[in-house]
Amino acid sequence: MSFVLDGKHEKDKRACRDGYIDAVLELMDADKKVVHIDCDLKGCINVGRLDKAHPDQVYNAGIAEANAVGIASGMAASGLTPFIHTFGIFASRRVFDQAFLSAGYSEWPVHIVGSDPGVTAAFNGATHMPFEDCALYLSVPNATVVDPADYAQCYALTKELAKVPTITYQRLIRKGFVKVYEDGSEFELGKGVTLRDGSDVTIIASGIMVDKALQAEEALKEEGISARVIDMHTWKPLDEELIIKAAKETGAIVTAENHQVSCGLGSAIANVLAQNCLVPQEFVGIQNRYGQVGPQDFLEKEYNLMPEDIVAAVKKVIARK
Repeated sequence: MSFVLDGKHEKDKRACRDGYIDAVLELMDADKKVVHIDCDLKGCINVGRLDKAHPDQVYNAGIAEANAVGIASGMAASGLTPFIHTFGIFASRRVFDQAFLSAGYSEWPVHIVGSDPGVTAAFNGATHMPFEDCALYLSVPNATVVDPADYAQCYALTKELAKVPTITYQRLIRKGFVKVYEDGSEFELGKGVTLRDGSDVTIIASGIMVDKALQAEEALKEEGISARVIDMHTWKPLDEELIIKAAKETGAIVTAENHQVSCGLGSAIANVLAQNCLVPQEFVGIQNRYGQVGPQDFLEKEYNLMPEDIVAAVKKVIARK
């Protein structure tokens, strides 16, 4: 595992979806058993590139997401390595019974990708804004759940997910993300990465909240507060060892996620702390609300997902130490 931070807090000109497509294209080049199934959304994540290079390894299941998961499970049972993509709400709520039983319970390597997680759904609005998608997959025994931050991490984790012998769920930001890592960075599933060291508090974030956590750390440093920043890209299996170490050494935790805090990364980390190292924790994320229509920057402010919200949570949790 090796990575290099970009550190500029600038949006990437590329699309995060291309990190996924680039990885799957390389996987297909190397292995005829790797296949991709889409649900009438090929243009959404540039699947046309896969179709052009490997037309016999790309399938369109139409607007029938649950059936697509069933098809993917059958393919996995026959020895193939299927990736399946649709919008995050359909990849979680709509297909959950099939995902749980046909893929999870049957222990087949079906790799489900849900795009436009949380506020990144933007103008698609509440009906297409999954704040609870990861919660469903966290409940599946032996599942792997990841929330990549940018192109480089999405590319690296997609290639790692292809090796997992059981069901996986990956959130996929399509576009409009901030570059966090330099290309070529490598990550290990189930192992969080410490991006900044600190002694007063630990901020644990994933996805679009990683860069915001880094910005918060910089602001806190100017005020004399030393914050550790961890990118917990894998929600399951969770890096409990790193969480416990951070709790013992800094004595306070702030979690930051683009997801309902009651059933996501923050709650999973709270469970670890309750059993191993009870320290004060504050939660930055969606607080028991539905989605709505709007540009992403508006929604990030509306749902308190900004660096200043992390700063406020840090000051609150330190006061509780």
